[in-house]
Amino acid sequence: MSQRTKIKALLQSQQTEIDVTVKGWVRAFRSNRFIALNDGSTNNNIQVVVDFENTDPALLKRITVGAALSVQGKLIASLGKGQTVEVVANAIEILGDCDPETYPLQLKNRPSLEFLREKAHLRFRTNTFGAIFRVRNSLAFAVHQFFQERGFVYLHTPIITASDAEGAGETFHVTNFDLDNIPKTDTGEIDFKQDFFGRATNLTVSGQLEGELGAMALSDIYTFGPTFRAENSNTTRHLAEFWMIEPEVAFNDLVDNMDLAEDMLKYVIKYALNKNADDIEFLTQRLTEEEKTKPQNERSEMTLLEKLQFCLNNDFERLTYTEAIDILKESPPNKKKKFVYPVEGWGTDLQSEHERYLVEKHFKKPVILTDYPKEIKAFYMRQNDDGKTVRAMDILFPGIGEIVGGSQREERLDKLEQRMNEMGIPTEELWWYLDTRRFGSCPHAGFGLGFERLVLFVTGMGNIRDVIPFPRFPKNAEF
Repeated sequence: MSQRTKIKALLQSQQTEIDVTVKGWVRAFRSNRFIALNDGSTNNNIQVVVDFENTDPALLKRITVGAALSVQGKLIASLGKGQTVEVVANAIEILGDCDPETYPLQLKNRPSLEFLREKAHLRFRTNTFGAIFRVRNSLAFAVHQFFQERGFVYLHTPIITASDAEGAGETFHVTNFDLDNIPKTDTGEIDFKQDFFGRATNLTVSGQLEGELGAMALSDIYTFGPTFRAENSNTTRHLAEFWMIEPEVAFNDLVDNMDLAEDMLKYVIKYALNKNADDIEFLTQRLTEEEKTKPQNERSEMTLLEKLQFCLNNDFERLTYTEAIDILKESPPNKKKKFVYPVEGWGTDLQSEHERYLVEKHFKKPVILTDYPKEIKAFYMRQNDDGKTVRAMDILFPGIGEIVGGSQREERLDKLEQRMNEMGIPTEELWWYLDTRRFGSCPHAGFGLGFERLVLFVTGMGNIRDVIPFPRFPKNAEF
């Protein structure tokens, strides 16, 4: 039996009049003669032509949408419209039947994204999700390739940890206790000394703190792994389980950090545009159709493809938080009270409507904001001499707002301890982190990129639950 050839390869084939074996799932079957077959290698189907007069009627009946087939036949130049080649079938084998009465993805009904979220185990079979997950795959590969080409070490930081890097307290607890019989101390508190790790532990919210330990010996490291937040949030931008990319680089300052982040974003977007041109073209058309249903003032001024090119073709605008506040305070939407969250003045925590105004209306290019008030940023960020701001940076993209957050880290032990005390973060629990400031400390910087936010941006999808294979969110851990 000849080797299976992927449909993507057949559609690009320069050869015809050759024998091929193709396998896939039926997307459509019309006139008892033409099968649209798809194997997930591309959104495009290959047409299989059936000699129905000489085919067992019982077999023809079993060729239904969703059924898995193996087809042996000849690849020929197509006379019909819509494809350059097609397969004339000599033999068809049904590998798996699919009952059309109970199969939930009758694609002619154009199932909604909400419906497909409930069928996440099957939604990969639609064109939209096929495109999304091929693009996601390319972006993940490109992230690794970018860092590997630059000599970074890929570091696996722990999934189970005793630290809460952000100090936000929204962590999932990890325990081996019998929940019906949790041991207590004499004072009635949970006795974690009897738990598996002998202390309270949780799922990680970030690999950054451990990543810094690696950077203090290996210089350039990055992490790329799952992170978890127990935030009771049902927005289109939040997940309870998501993937983070976190480089940490010794001897880098904030400017180096901005350069690295900008280079990385441009690199991975360019890679996906080259590798997944068909998928991005399909997603661009999908988004354009979706936009037509929105009121004019909510429509994007750019197509998806234009948005991606916009990020490649522009140097990112760099300005301080203070300069951004001045711009926003004087902006027409703020003066006309159009912002949901009015910008009162310095110290305001910027919302995505403010971030998008800066990118889409004011500068018309991606923006990197730096030097935020220390009150709204994490304890580990390097303090500026003004006593008010820290060496933080956020990268803002069109349509999405913040996509990257990072900073130069506070390498001075006394300053770090002072900040931790001010914020009520116990120094004794992070003794190991402070050790890096005791023994051969040096300036260093890093950032975090929520991978799903990146996939959301590159695919043009509106809901983060649609760019991760199996979304985890409040009251949902299906599949």
